[in-house]
Amino acid sequence: MGFPLKRLLLQLAALFAAPAALAAPAGLPRDMGEEVIMLPIRTGMFGVELETTLFRPPGPGPFPLVVINHGKASGNPRFQARARYFVGSREFVQRGYMVAVPMRIGFSKSGGSFVDTGCNTASNGSMQADQIAAVLDVLRQRPDVDPEHILLVGQSHGGLSVMAAANRHLPGVRGILNFAGGYNLKSQTCNWEQALVDAFGSFGKQAETPSLWFYGDNDSYWGSQLPKQMFERYTQAGGKAEMIAYGHFAEGDAHAMFYSPQGPAIWWQPTERFLKQIGLPTEVRYPYPFIPRPPKSDFAEIDAVDAVPYLDDRRREAYRKFLDLGLPRAFAIAPTGNVGWAHGGDDPLVSAVSNCEKYARTSCTLYAVDRDVVWPKAK
Repeated sequence: MGFPLKRLLLQLAALFAAPAALAAPAGLPRDMGEEVIMLPIRTGMFGVELETTLFRPPGPGPFPLVVINHGKASGNPRFQARARYFVGSREFVQRGYMVAVPMRIGFSKSGGSFVDTGCNTASNGSMQADQIAAVLDVLRQRPDVDPEHILLVGQSHGGLSVMAAANRHLPGVRGILNFAGGYNLKSQTCNWEQALVDAFGSFGKQAETPSLWFYGDNDSYWGSQLPKQMFERYTQAGGKAEMIAYGHFAEGDAHAMFYSPQGPAIWWQPTERFLKQIGLPTEVRYPYPFIPRPPKSDFAEIDAVDAVPYLDDRRREAYRKFLDLGLPRAFAIAPTGNVGWAHGGDDPLVSAVSNCEKYARTSCTLYAVDRDVVWPKAK
């Protein structure tokens, strides 16, 4: 991005898009009470601190607890960014849960070093499960946590980790959600797929904690058949599980469905049913300001700057520069000619409308989201 564009974007941000928060009906803040702590745990004879993100509803609690376990990117785990899973966390926090997202040993700013077990996938999962148990030992002592109402959630390598914990009979754990769980070892000179299937078979032995699994056909890590083999071995070994094979994920790689903004449309309804079965809450108590993505309209092409209603030349220039921004992004307009835009962040749709309404003093409407015009009015 050249200097003139940077300067103009800063000017536009000051004029049109200063941050503003939408009021949440029951007081849930936009940041959901996000806090990052170093959580001290003990595994075996050793102590270590884990970089842990916490999201909390308003009030003192105690709250039921969700512990979300992250995946493993390629490369050195030390350089992996702190996981937040904001989209998934939001679904739980607005229903009254406290959410913890610990970075496991050797990841990001957590202490210790990640131990590579090669193709011994079962051993790898067991080591991660040891850490999950240690995290729960600490979190269950907090006065704002209900120690008897806990849900474990894992995505990718985190999904493998929580399934390895399913036979640990961990106190307070009512159930497990597994999103695209596994451990991809394509770089290893071994039959990693069979090692993964065998690992799930070992995890299923004496696994009494019920689990709900989500896998899509266009998962770049597992494809459509490997999850079926993992599920079959797990349940044949005695594990209690249900798999939601939801087919093709239209928004992209199914491996990323859990943290996609479009993910809850797939996973929340089965999860709600599952939570009711295991005695965990599902009712929204603290609504989060949320705007669903409107459908693409035929009002105009995204780059038709002159077609945007209400705007004077200055704001039309703001829209032109908005088109240079990356995704995700959103642009909102008002009959007063005011605009608001947002780029990146946790919820650019809400931010764009909020920024617009701060100056318009009236309702604003989304005009563009990502690469689509979504303006609802006909020509």
